[in-house]
Amino acid sequence: MTQRDSIKQRFGIIGNSDLLNQAVDIAIQVAPTEVTVLINGENGTGKDVFSKIIHQLSLRKHKPFIAINCGAIPEGTIDSELFGHEKGSFTSAYESRKGYFEEVNGGTIFLDEIAEMPLATQSRLLRVLENGEFIRVGSSKIQKTDVRVVAATNKNLLEAIRDNKFREDLYFRLNTVTIFVPPLRERPEDIEILFRYFAVQFAEKYSKKPIRLTPSALQILQKYHWPGNVRELRNFVEKISVLVPNDYLSDDDVFQNLPFKENILPVLNPFPVTYSNKNSYNHPPLENEIILKALIEIKKEIQDVKNQIQELANKSHEQFSQPNYRNGSYISENKINELPMLDESLSLEKKEKDMIVRALTKYKSNRKKAASELGISERTLYRKIKQYDLEEL
Repeated sequence: MTQRDSIKQRFGIIGNSDLLNQAVDIAIQVAPTEVTVLINGENGTGKDVFSKIIHQLSLRKHKPFIAINCGAIPEGTIDSELFGHEKGSFTSAYESRKGYFEEVNGGTIFLDEIAEMPLATQSRLLRVLENGEFIRVGSSKIQKTDVRVVAATNKNLLEAIRDNKFREDLYFRLNTVTIFVPPLRERPEDIEILFRYFAVQFAEKYSKKPIRLTPSALQILQKYHWPGNVRELRNFVEKISVLVPNDYLSDDDVFQNLPFKENILPVLNPFPVTYSNKNSYNHPPLENEIILKALIEIKKEIQDVKNQIQELANKSHEQFSQPNYRNGSYISENKINELPMLDESLSLEKKEKDMIVRALTKYKSNRKKAASELGISERTLYRKIKQYDLEEL
């Protein structure tokens, strides 16, 4: 077992995509040093896990570690929380209090949602990073602390700098080493193993058999863009573990339990991440929900045809006792199975085109309303109209 695999197992990191492994490798490399680290990643990707890796593999692992959500602390009290205050420095300051930078001296502080930190507090933090000094609220005495800072954000800090919401000098001080935690939609190959992992967890919790994926359901999950990332997938698996009575997850189960209509547009990468040619990564194109809907409709229509043929066969069998009756309408079960099936790929395109034509006709070529009806963006609809040569509608 490699060091990377050992670390992933120890900290519960599931998946083997290149981007995820790259993030783990950087965390392992930077952990024994004293540099500040900035972790970029969307909500639900597990940025906090990487802060723990850095602390546990560092020389400070026997010292305190604390995680602070900067967005959860009110602006009026965040300075006091981080740097402490003196008695009487504000209305409710009935006694002096140490801040986190004082309490965690010698250890590591993880500052999550660093972009939400007020500008005045950013100035105080910059002083800590530059020379290890801070001043309690209501005091003039300079104090020293030895704390390693790991910060994380789900926002583009360069845009925040342009909007005067984040200090440029603090950004460059924090951004000594950057770890990019990839969103789930950029590592679709990990979805199956994550699903199985969570399914076993919740099967044990609710005393049920682990729910399993059909190949088509897996394809749909891999095309969904997961705005909530691993956290959303975990919640989804728990939900279906409770609600779905079958052992297998069907296509319909996926559509009923994931909010496709609210989340059909791709989420743009908010981070200024660059890769070398060796590690370059092309974002996979996201298929539209309309195609998935069309596929479901085709499958249902095929099943309806098979059911009707089966019903006809049953009636014929009841009417004629002889299977080889020449003038009757008896159809054997073997013949049903031998019926030619539709070419699903061609039928899918035709179904998609028909759905677009119906929507445009219904709304008298109002493309905005038609796109809303189809559950896709206007830009996607324009592309489909051009693809199917429907400009005249």
